[in-house]
Amino acid sequence: MIPAGTPEDQAIQAFTNENDPQKKLALMEDFTQKFSSNPAAAAYGNWQLAQYYQSAGDLAKAMSYGEKALAASPRNIDLLMSQANLAQQIKNDARVMEYALRGGAAYNSISKQPKPEGMSDPDFAGRVAEDLNTSKNAYEFLETAAFNVIAQEQDAKTRMSYIEKFTPAFPNSRFEEPVAQYAMFTLTQMNDMTRLVSYGERTLATNPNSIPTLILLASAYAEEAKGTNLGKAVSYSQKVIELAKPDAPDADRARKLSAGVAQSTLGYALMKQDKTAAAVDHLKAGAELLKEDAASYSTVLYRLGFAYAKLNKVNEAREVLTQGAKVQGPAQELCRDLLVKVNTARSKAK
Repeated sequence: MIPAGTPEDQAIQAFTNENDPQKKLALMEDFTQKFSSNPAAAAYGNWQLAQYYQSAGDLAKAMSYGEKALAASPRNIDLLMSQANLAQQIKNDARVMEYALRGGAAYNSISKQPKPEGMSDPDFAGRVAEDLNTSKNAYEFLETAAFNVIAQEQDAKTRMSYIEKFTPAFPNSRFEEPVAQYAMFTLTQMNDMTRLVSYGERTLATNPNSIPTLILLASAYAEEAKGTNLGKAVSYSQKVIELAKPDAPDADRARKLSAGVAQSTLGYALMKQDKTAAAVDHLKAGAELLKEDAASYSTVLYRLGFAYAKLNKVNEAREVLTQGAKVQGPAQELCRDLLVKVNTARSKAK
């Protein structure tokens, strides 16, 4: 805030009214030097220079002056949004995330600021509400920018570090659900099952009907070597099927695929519980729902073929595995290897 009529205000008017670009630039530079000891003036002057160089296409200088502006006013959300926008233009995701996180923290501190001495409670509440409303668009821009960085990041460890910083900076985010899914997908990539389960269970505590979370946790529990949580794998898979309602007239492709993956996981968990006969029906249901997704279809065909082989239903196993051997997916080679064993067993039986 620069009071009207002050030398700073008069200098601002001078470069604002100047039409010649070079003279305007000189006046702005003179302003930032002359009033460098005034944080508000330093922030404003350097921000004007940042915008000048941004419009001129010199993004490096624009970023530099923006940093100087932030040094004078580090919690200015509009400044942080401007810098995040510049960082997007130069494709520096780390800087985008840095500015976004700082902006999120600044926005959330608005409602935690102490009440000025002498101000009434209603007046203070009104000022806080006004500040929140004024900064809302900038906050949402930064929230979206941070989420996009998470979605675009290819390195699992870097992505997870971003996710862990995103949640406290943007509590109750509109991207909470997809961020949670990125977190569990990332932890799966990192093969960190302990953190995956912990993160997933925390997510379910706040959103117990999150289908993606239920699917990922069911799969993690089903894959555990010790099999201590197979009961959870079964119950979570069953809940997904109930929520997805794949047989409903309005069931779309996403719901059918979710139910198919859950059926596949459920069948797999039942097999590991030595309930193979019961598993077959679920694996067959899963195979019907997953034909449009090669990766999941490949997996469920292998599991179904394995279940038939385990039940000594050689003909059924051979038919399913022959199909699985043709599907390009993660279990294609497994289907081929098991098919060889089934054919060998069939030949010996003759």
